Amino acid sequence: MRVYPTFFRLAFSWMDAERAHKIGFKGIRLAHASRAGRVLQKLTAPAPSLQTTAFGVTFPSPFGLAAGFDKEGHGIEALADLGFGHIEVGTITGQAQPGNDKPRLFRLVQDRAVINRMGFNNDGASAVAPRLKAARAALQRRYPSVRPVIGVNIGKTKVVELADAVDDYLVSARSLAPAADYLVVNVSSPNTPGLRLLQDVETLRPLLTAVGQEADRAAGRHVPLLVKIAPDLSDEDIDDVARLALDLKLDGIISTNTTIAREGLASPAETVEKCGAGGLSGAPLKQRSLEVLKRLKHATGNALSLVSVGGVESAQDVQERLDAGATLVQGYTAFLYEGPFWAARINKQLARNRRS
Repeated sequence: MRVYPTFFRLAFSWMDAERAHKIGFKGIRLAHASRAGRVLQKLTAPAPSLQTTAFGVTFPSPFGLAAGFDKEGHGIEALADLGFGHIEVGTITGQAQPGNDKPRLFRLVQDRAVINRMGFNNDGASAVAPRLKAARAALQRRYPSVRPVIGVNIGKTKVVELADAVDDYLVSARSLAPAADYLVVNVSSPNTPGLRLLQDVETLRPLLTAVGQEADRAAGRHVPLLVKIAPDLSDEDIDDVARLALDLKLDGIISTNTTIAREGLASPAETVEKCGAGGLSGAPLKQRSLEVLKRLKHATGNALSLVSVGGVESAQDVQERLDAGATLVQGYTAFLYEGPFWAARINKQLARNRRS
């Protein structure tokens, strides 16, 4: 019997979602700071059979935590204690910014979903970079063979005009690439005005080219570069992004970000309307995310790594994405509903399936 769903209902379901997130994240970090962290590391460590290689990097498990949970690199080691094969930090911007006005995070419990319009609230690239460097060194000490991987997701600062977006992304790439195992260019959040316009291939080409070159120069090595796209792109636009990724020899594509769609929800319409604008994540995204993954796989073959995210809740979901062509799979929203041992349960079931 799982205790966390009852705990969530009693302790968190009535609370402002952003406040609940902060309290839960603080609890995870406190556990890491105590002796419990070492115990958790042993209990949740993925089985060796789950080791996965993507873009030249070895991951202890194909299942990781998507960007958005740890926006500023405060809890990378603590989250690694829970069994995630990688932790993607961010979205981080070139300049510090407070994000959008509160409230800006809302649960749709009936749909096992979340609507957010956080707006890339973060301390800025220069402040986050030392945290990433320290976390990377600590993970290397604690996991001498195969350590959890650190991904870094970067986006545009809100006050920066679209015409100056490339230079803004380069600030982040310059600061963060040296401590990143891979770098993600986020052009698909609906919460920064105009950002999704950067998904147009003619705009995306110079952005990805410049970020890739600057990241490698700053790090003194090749930093795998991925782009994160929205589920709301048309099939034709998805094909265009796939062709661009192949042309630029990107290392991968992450599909998908949150959606602005609201169709097919079980929650009352007035509840959804009260939440307002923002990106929807969680179970309702499952079908579209899988469709985008399959389309990308058809378009790119084995030429690059595909990272699937959106509506992932169980080991069965993870396996379905892997079978459909993903190299890695990420989750986030279900973590809020399933609790701290979610990744460990998924890893154990994946390992059990591989033995059978």
